This record gives sequence, C-alpha cells and structure tokens, in this order.
Amino acid sequence: MESTQKLIPGYANARATRAYAEEHMAAGRAAEGHYSEFTRAKMRLSSLGIGTFGGAATPEVDARISAVVARALGAGINVIDTGAHYRYGRSLAAVGAGVRTALAAGVPREAMFLIGKGGFLTLRGGPPEDMAAWFEREIVAQGLGSKTDLAKGAHLLTPEYIHYQIELTRSLIGVETLDAFLIDQPEVHIPEIGKEATNRKLEPVFEVLERAVRDNRIRTYGISTFEGFRVETDAPVFQSLTSMQGLAERAAQAVTGDDMARHHFKLAMLPFNQVMLEGFTRFNTATGKGNVASALQAAHQLEVFMMASHTLLKGHLATQSADVVAQRLAEEPNAARRALQFNRSTPGLGTTLVGISTPEHLDDLLAVAARPPLERKDYLAMYQKAE
Repeated sequence: MESTQKLIPGYANARATRAYAEEHMAAGRAAEGHYSEFTRAKMRLSSLGIGTFGGAATPEVDARISAVVARALGAGINVIDTGAHYRYGRSLAAVGAGVRTALAAGVPREAMFLIGKGGFLTLRGGPPEDMAAWFEREIVAQGLGSKTDLAKGAHLLTPEYIHYQIELTRSLIGVETLDAFLIDQPEVHIPEIGKEATNRKLEPVFEVLERAVRDNRIRTYGISTFEGFRVETDAPVFQSLTSMQGLAERAAQAVTGDDMARHHFKLAMLPFNQVMLEGFTRFNTATGKGNVASALQAAHQLEVFMMASHTLLKGHLATQSADVVAQRLAEEPNAARRALQFNRSTPGLGTTLVGISTPEHLDDLLAVAARPPLERKDYLAMYQKAE
C-alpha cells in the first residue's frame, strides 16, 4: 500500500510453533502448560500475548512497543495483537519493527501469530480538526463508505473499509499474510440499526475476509467484542458465536460457489478478568449441539480459539486483586502477576492479551510465562470460595 519494503512471507504453522514452544520450555522460559493448541491446526500459541493499544502517539512509544514485541517474541511469547486504529495507526508499524528485529535474531515468521483488527476509523495522524470534511475526503470520496454506514461516529462496517484496513495492516506491519484479522466490536452498530441489520452488514464483510483467506492475505478471522459475548441472551447487543459462524458459512459459500465450503471463522475475543467473569460463568450460547454453554465452553465446542482482552482492567488489576485471588495466588509478588496467572489458568481461554508499552511490565508477563498455570481444581476453587 505505502510501504516500500518487501513484505515478509510466511505465516504461523504447526511445525514452527511447536518447535518454538519446545525450545522455550526446554530453556525454562516457558513452563509446561504455557502453550495452547489452536483448534485443529495443531499450532501452539502462548497463553499470554502482547497487546499494543495503549500509549501516546509518539515516536518514543513506537520504539518502546517495537522493543517489547521483539523481546517477547524472543522469550516464548508468540502472539502479538494490534489494530488498524491503535494509536492512530502507529502501532502497526511499531509491531512491524519489532517483528523484523525478532526475525533478525532468529525467530521464524512461521512461529509468530500476528493478529490485526479493523472496524474503528484509523484516523492516521491523529483526530482531524474537521471530522466531517475528513470523512468526506478520506472515506466517501474513496468509495469506502457513507455517513449512514458509520456507528458512534467512529466505526465503519463496510466491505470496502475492512479491505482497506486489512491492506493497511499488512503493509505497515510488513507481512504478506496476517495470521488472523478480527472485526472489532461490531455490536456498536446494534443500538443504531438493530441486530438484524448489523448481521446483514457483517455478512459481506465476512465475504471480504473469506476472499482474503483465499488470496493468502489472512489465514483466519473472527470478531472481538466488548459486550457481545458477555451479556444475557436477550440483551440487544448479544452476539452468538453460533450465529457468527452461520454468517461465516454463508460467506464462504458465496465466495467459493461451493455449498460445502468451510468457513475460516476460527478466532474470537472478549474481555475477561477476575471482575469481568461472564465469559466463563454466564451460560448464554446455544451451541447447536444440544446444549447451552458459556462463551468459553461454546468456543471450545465450535472450534473457535478464544482470547481475552482487558486482562488488567485498564490497569486497575495491576495494583489490586479480588480477595480470593489475592489469597489463592499469594505466592505471586504483585497484583499484575496474579491477574495474568488467574486469566491464563481459565479453562477454555487460549491466550490472554496484555497491553504493554514499557519493558518493566513485560518482566511481569515473562515471569508468569515461566510458571505453570494453576491446576484446574485450584482455579475452580476460587469460584467456590467466592460463592
């Protein structure tokens, strides 16, 4: 798109991620249980991943994020998450610089799992003085969408805009293929146009994603929600993993012309932490397999790899823990490590993401990676005690 450097070929695969996991476990940087299996692909993804949302839109933060990404990839953390709108698009290039540093240090591209997100306006260069004029010039005139497609003044769910954000993400990270691309919070459209109309918007977007898979620009896709998977079934913004896969199946069939085509909706994300427990405790998803399950259980049954966002609850859980977590994880030296260990030990949660833009915070994450997750019975005992 606008990067002149040659795009890095390759994408995560089973052989390289398994070799990566074995190397870091053998070296003591990662404990047994630190890596999760990515559905049927047999890839091993780290139970902790790096998020790149936070921090000022400055060169200094760019450099810090690049350094964090490079060091994490070299230390047993192979999941990196970013978004086309993070820090007004600057996080994309910062991640790319970190990826190239890790490659130069010998980490294979095929051992890294790189995730992009789209939907929210990128606003490169920062918020425009005249938003209406910017939108007319950068979106409408480019054929990427119209004012009626916009939700909350900030979210655009059109096939053209998602295609643009996929290409921007590939270009600025500098890779031929993204391992996953997520539509970020599509539920923000529901209060404005309703669920049915939102799903009608999502289906052609999923077709763009299926075409991107076919063209090897991405490998898998899904959605990242804030409320969608956590609320009760009858809440207006509820999003069912089952219905999302139904949309994806239709999209795959439309793109291939094959009624038996298999979709590539393989990844989803929701906020999860010791305060926001609904993904584990709220049974709100009819799986189509004869049962109603929590979002995490449903994901497992539907072969969707579930990731957690908001692990530290915007920093609050870096300084304080729920009482039962503080008691049960007293051996951890600080609240941040307790929060990380709590999340990564949750049954059904594949990777828990942590937004990191300072080296000190990465120290905590790497220290937890080197410890085994909690035994299932010890994790579940925290819920029993909480009752």
